[in-house]
Amino acid sequence: MDDDLRLLAEGGLAARHPLWTASAIILYLAFMLFIGYRAYRSTGNIDDYMLGGRRLRPSVAALSAGAADMSGWLLMGLPGALYATGLVEVWIAIGLTVGAWFNWKLVAPRLRAYTELSGDSLTIPSFLGNRTRDQSGALRVTSGIIILVYFTFYVCSGMVAAGTFAESTFGIKAIWGIVAVGGVTLAYTLFGGFLGASWTDVAQGLLMLAALIAVPIIALGKAGGPIGVAEKINQLDLAAGVHRLNIFVGPVTWAGIVAIISAAAWGLGYFGQPHIIVRFMALRTPAEAKAGRRIGIGWMTLSALGAVSAGLIGIAYFADQPLSNPETVFLSLAQALFHPAVAGLVLAAVLAAIMSTMSSQLVVCSSALVVDLLSLTRSRRRQLTKRQEVMAGRLAVLAVAAVAFGLSLTAQDTILGLVAFAWAGFGASFGPVILLSLYWRRLTNWGALAGMIAGAATVFIWGNIDALSGAMYEIVPGFILNGLVAVVVSRLTPTPPQEVAREFAAASAAAATRP
Repeated sequence: MDDDLRLLAEGGLAARHPLWTASAIILYLAFMLFIGYRAYRSTGNIDDYMLGGRRLRPSVAALSAGAADMSGWLLMGLPGALYATGLVEVWIAIGLTVGAWFNWKLVAPRLRAYTELSGDSLTIPSFLGNRTRDQSGALRVTSGIIILVYFTFYVCSGMVAAGTFAESTFGIKAIWGIVAVGGVTLAYTLFGGFLGASWTDVAQGLLMLAALIAVPIIALGKAGGPIGVAEKINQLDLAAGVHRLNIFVGPVTWAGIVAIISAAAWGLGYFGQPHIIVRFMALRTPAEAKAGRRIGIGWMTLSALGAVSAGLIGIAYFADQPLSNPETVFLSLAQALFHPAVAGLVLAAVLAAIMSTMSSQLVVCSSALVVDLLSLTRSRRRQLTKRQEVMAGRLAVLAVAAVAFGLSLTAQDTILGLVAFAWAGFGASFGPVILLSLYWRRLTNWGALAGMIAGAATVFIWGNIDALSGAMYEIVPGFILNGLVAVVVSRLTPTPPQEVAREFAAASAAAATRP
């Protein structure tokens, strides 16, 4: 075991058994390509490519939303944060689970009903434009630009995670991991579109769940059980003068409370994540959101518990050979505990987390470029056939992937840091506006536009000033400012036409209809 831990510390235990591990991962990647091909055969027009024809079952929507949400940060970023800092990071998982529940409860049924009634909207920007009767096109353009900017950073985080995976697993250069994982993800997204992303998400979500249950359970037994792990961590903390098993970071102070609020505030981001809430729009009926919520939150609770446990157990397991990169703790546990073939499947779960999120984000970027920005030139869009529209969507996926690839080669931030910035950007840009559009009929196009710009700008500025971002997670001020600005500007601008009120009432009634 000492030799294995040494190899893990140096990076690349799988290099000792490359055939077994690589074979399992290649098998997984081939299966993802096969699913993408089947989705390609079911994609005939732009509605299929962008939203799957609104025919997702609640189980598919729930697992797809969860897998799209929980990117490489779930198996790398979150366990790494627990390994490096301690139990205080669990507030991120708590905030996300609570936020996801409210997202399914408050947003899912109404958004599914409203997007169909309001011009059969295929994207979040088109829904906001149709909902507020924005004749200028400014709301859709601004929404599309925000999506492209922040999703480029988000996709970049996935590619960085792929590079870290390659380095820690096989001891090879990060660029080869980026090329391999990014290439396969791009291939099945390019051709399969929304259906390809959703169907692969289901397989990836189940694989992630299995890995997040198996690794902590086996590792806990090897590390001496719950009592043994706690005692070992306390011994290490006593020597280092830290308290990694304290959920409140020592004595309760104002700074500690702010830190907890910042971590738990991740849950606010759910209301504005286009790649997640687009799954709500693709449900067969609004009533199926209830079943989706139960499945999705069950999956998320088990997954979060597994990730938190892996990070804490890793502290005790690698006490004698500390890991140089905390974000590889889950990878290192998998390689140390299992036969190389089984470890390959567990490691494939990490790829699943990375790829499921990247594919969903690429589809949303594609829709922002084609459905929202390109469609503003209406005379030009009328000249496009259905096949040409789908091809334009695929070219958009390729363009965004190329930019994200370039950024990933020079990225200096951690996986969790990149995800945190993009997550805050979407949560603060779209979250309050989405909630207001669904629950406040007085929202106007200018109110939504002003709030969106205020939220996006606040995150971008706040997140790039260390003194501010270190004091409070940027999503908190951005979310609050967005809501305030949207309400004030809507009150100062003309009341929406009566047809908006009638449509609002119809959507509310449709969302409340039970099967």
